Amino acid sequence: MTLNITKTILITGSTDGIGKLAALKLAKAGHQVYLHGRDADKLACVIGEVKAVATGAAVDSIDGFVADFSDLTDVLKMATDVNEKLPKLDVLINNAGIYTTASAMTKDDLDVRFVVNYLAPYELTNALLPLLKQSGQARIVNLSSAAQAPISYKAFAGQTRLDDKAAYAQSKLALTMWSMALADTVASDDINVIAVNPGSLLNTKMVDEAYGQYWSSADKGANILTALAISDEFADDTGKYFDNDIKDGAHGDARGEFGQPHVDALNKTAIAELEQQTQTVLQSVLA
Repeated sequence: MTLNITKTILITGSTDGIGKLAALKLAKAGHQVYLHGRDADKLACVIGEVKAVATGAAVDSIDGFVADFSDLTDVLKMATDVNEKLPKLDVLINNAGIYTTASAMTKDDLDVRFVVNYLAPYELTNALLPLLKQSGQARIVNLSSAAQAPISYKAFAGQTRLDDKAAYAQSKLALTMWSMALADTVASDDINVIAVNPGSLLNTKMVDEAYGQYWSSADKGANILTALAISDEFADDTGKYFDNDIKDGAHGDARGEFGQPHVDALNKTAIAELEQQTQTVLQSVLA
C-alpha cells in the first residue's frame, strides 16, 4: 500500500539507470518528480520521457536541475536553485554515484568517488533541509552499496590514491555512516533517513562499465527506491540500512530486507571522526 498524497520528489543522478527508472515509476504514479543530471541536453530528453508517462498533476510538474556533482560549488548552486523553485520537498533520493572513471581526481585534487558519492549528497541534503522540514513527513533515501570498506582519511583528503574498488567502497561506507548520524539529527523534524543497498550488480550502465556482467535487473533497484520513497510500509523507519540483496546470497529480483550495515556505520566514535574530517575537507574546498 502506498501513500495517496501526491509527493514532491527529487532524484539525483536520474538521467540513467535505476534513478531514471524510479523517476518513471513515481511520475506514472502521479507524483511530482524533479530530476537531476550533469548534461543539460540529456536531462531535457529524460524529462520529456518522464512527462510522457506522468499522470494527474504530475504531468505539468516534471522538471529538473543541472549540476556536476564532482564540483561542490556546482552542487551548492543547484541547492540554491531547488530552494528557490520548490516550496517544499517530501522525498530526496540521493542516487547519483560513480565507480569507474577516466579522471579519478577532481579539480580540487579529491577522489571523485568521495566527492560524488558522499560529499555532494552531504552538501545538497544539508542545504535542502529547510525544504524537507516543510513537508511534515519527509524522507531521505541514500544509495549505499554492498561494497563498504573502512575509510582512509589520507585518501579522503586527496593525499594518496586508491583503486576504483577501494575508493567506491570507502565512499559508500562514508555515505552510510553519515546516514545513520543524520537520522538522529533530523528525527525531531519528522524526517526519516534510510540508507539502501539497491542490489548488487544490477543491470545498469555503471555496473556494465565496472564489471561487464549483472546478476539482477535494474528494476529490482528502482522498485526498492520507489517503495522507500512513497510506501506507507516504511513510514516509521529511520536510521536503518536496507539490504536489497537476497539473504541467502542467491541472485535474482526478489526484494531484500533491513539488515546490518558495516560496523563503522554504528560506531559513534568513527562517525564523529568522519564528521570532523568532512568539515576539514569542505572548508578547504569551499573556502
